[in-house]
Amino acid sequence: MGSLPPRSWRQLSVAVIGGGIGGMSVAIALRRSGHKVTVYERADFAGEGDPVVLRSLINRDWYTGEPVSVYSLDDYEKRWGHVYNMFHRQDMHKMLKDTAMQEQGEGEPVKLLVNHQCQDIDFRTGSIVFKNGTVAQHDLIVGADGIGSVVRLLIGVHPEKKPSDQSCLHCNVYTEDAVKAGLVDYSQDSALEYWGGQEGKWDKIVLSPCNGGKLLSYYCFFPRTEGDYTSHSWGSKDLPVEELLKPYPNLDKQVLDHLRIGHEIQPWRLWVHQPYPYLARDTVCLLGDAGHPMMPHQSQGACMAIEDAAAIGILFSKRFFQGDIEESLATYNEIRLPRVTRVQAAAAKAAYNINERIGFSVNKDTKTYKVEDAKKVLTIEEMNAYDMYHDIEEVLARRRDETYTGKHLHGLPIGMELPNGVVIGQ
Repeated sequence: MGSLPPRSWRQLSVAVIGGGIGGMSVAIALRRSGHKVTVYERADFAGEGDPVVLRSLINRDWYTGEPVSVYSLDDYEKRWGHVYNMFHRQDMHKMLKDTAMQEQGEGEPVKLLVNHQCQDIDFRTGSIVFKNGTVAQHDLIVGADGIGSVVRLLIGVHPEKKPSDQSCLHCNVYTEDAVKAGLVDYSQDSALEYWGGQEGKWDKIVLSPCNGGKLLSYYCFFPRTEGDYTSHSWGSKDLPVEELLKPYPNLDKQVLDHLRIGHEIQPWRLWVHQPYPYLARDTVCLLGDAGHPMMPHQSQGACMAIEDAAAIGILFSKRFFQGDIEESLATYNEIRLPRVTRVQAAAAKAAYNINERIGFSVNKDTKTYKVEDAKKVLTIEEMNAYDMYHDIEEVLARRRDETYTGKHLHGLPIGMELPNGVVIGQ
C-alpha cells in the first residue's frame, strides 16, 4: 500500500448563519484565514460611535449611592496591552460588519445575504435550506444564530433551561438631558457602575457609559415576581417609564432621577441554560449565544462569542488547518466548552451576588465581601492572561501524537498565581 498523501491547508466555502456580533466576528476571522465566507442573516438590518475608556468598576450602596467596592482599571493598559473600551453593541456591530465586507484588508470581502432564515441542514452534503426557498452548499457551517438558534437544534442540542428568577428592563439616558436637568453626570466617572447586587437580592442597576460618554445605558434588574418579561421580545413597543420605576421605591434618588428621563425602555428576557454537551457535529459548529447562552452579570456574552470566533479563525488558518474539518471542530469543542462553561456558571452566581463579578471578586477587604468559594471566583487574570494559541497547540499536539513544548496549561501560564490563590499547574 502506498503512503497517504500529506495533509495541507485548503480554502473552504463557509456559511455563517447569523449576522450579529459573533457572526461578523467569525466572518472576519475566517476571511483573514483565507476562506470564502457568506453570512446569512434572517432579518434585514442596518446598524458609529466612540468608545468610553473605562477607569474603574464601582459598586454603590443601593440607598445612598455611596461607593461600597471600587476596582481600579488604571493599570489595565500597562498589564494587558490595551485600554478597557466600552462600546454600545450597535456601534460595535457596525464596525465589525464594515470590516467584514470592506475591500481593504486581508482576504476576500465577506458576502452578506439578508432575509435568509435557516430551516434545515443536510449534514451529508453540507447544504442549507432557507425559509425563502434558497438552497446553498458549503464546506463549513457556523451557527451564530443567537439564543433561539435553529442550528443548535439541527445538530441535536436541546437546551435544558428555565426562566431566571430575575427580570431586566433596559433604557438609555442621554447625558446632555441629565446635565440639563441638573442631575449628576455619571459619564465623568468613566466607570461601569452598579447599585445593589449585595446580600443575595435580585435588585441591581448596571450603568454602562457609551458613545464617548454621550449615552448612559442602564440595565435594571429586579425579581421576576415584580414583573415577568420572559414572553416579551426586544424591539417591541417601548414600555412606559412608570413600569421601569415601579420596582425601585428605595433606590438612590440620583440614579432614580436618571431613570425618570430614560428612553427606549425595553425588556431583556433572561433564561438560565445548563451547559450544552457539545458545540460541534460533523462540519457544523455553534458560536456565542447559540452555543452557550449566559446571564449578563459578568459582561462576557459578546466577549465569549468573539473568543469563539478567534478560535475558529486560528484553527482554520494556514498555520494549523490540515484540511480535516472535523479534527478542527473537535479541537474547537475541546478548548471552548470548558472555558465558556466556567464563565457561564460564574455569570449565574454574579446574578445575585455582585462580589462574584470579575474585579469585585478579589476585593476581599470590602466589608460586604462574601462569595460562595474564594478559590473558585472568576478573575480578570484568568480572562486576560489566556493565550488561545497555546491552548490550541496543546490540544492539537495531543490529537496528532506530537510533543507540546509550551509552558501553558489550557492557555494559562504554568506557575501563574491568580488573586484567588490558585496556581496554574498545581
